[in-house]
Amino acid sequence: MSVSRPARRWRVALPLAVLAVLAACGPAGPTDRRTEVAERGSRVMPFDLDATTHRFEPDVDGLTQTVVIDDPGDTGQLALVREHLRDEADRFTRGDFDDPAHIHGDAMPGLSDLRAGYSSIDVTYSDVSAGGRITYRTTDADLVAALHTWAEAQTTDHGDHAEH
Repeated sequence: MSVSRPARRWRVALPLAVLAVLAACGPAGPTDRRTEVAERGSRVMPFDLDATTHRFEPDVDGLTQTVVIDDPGDTGQLALVREHLRDEADRFTRGDFDDPAHIHGDAMPGLSDLRAGYSSIDVTYSDVSAGGRITYRTTDADLVAALHTWAEAQTTDHGDHAEH
């Protein structure tokens, strides 16, 4: 039994059409990246990402990073946020940026510059009413730029859980 000419065309055209649609969709989008970041973040950050908001505020001399709980009555999340940020500030002071690297990847924008220049960055932690804050201050313009780039990468990766 022979296959008709139109049927042969469909046998070739349909797989090509499917490939064209897949190619147009491109690689995994930001949603997939954010899901991966959230999964890795849950292994590093002891608090619930869905119950908190990260804020990154670039400054002329560095960066202010604040994490607040979304429900002011959630004292358990508040304690976890503060404990984590205190620990991170201590690590960053020593040049240990392994946690952000684990969450966002070693190629995270700004990360290698921060690791190399950590001794020129003043890192401090403070409690805020609904969470905790890390401030990063430096007189080195290149490190200020690296902090801003690093913050933008985190804001992008955390999606709805972060803001500028």
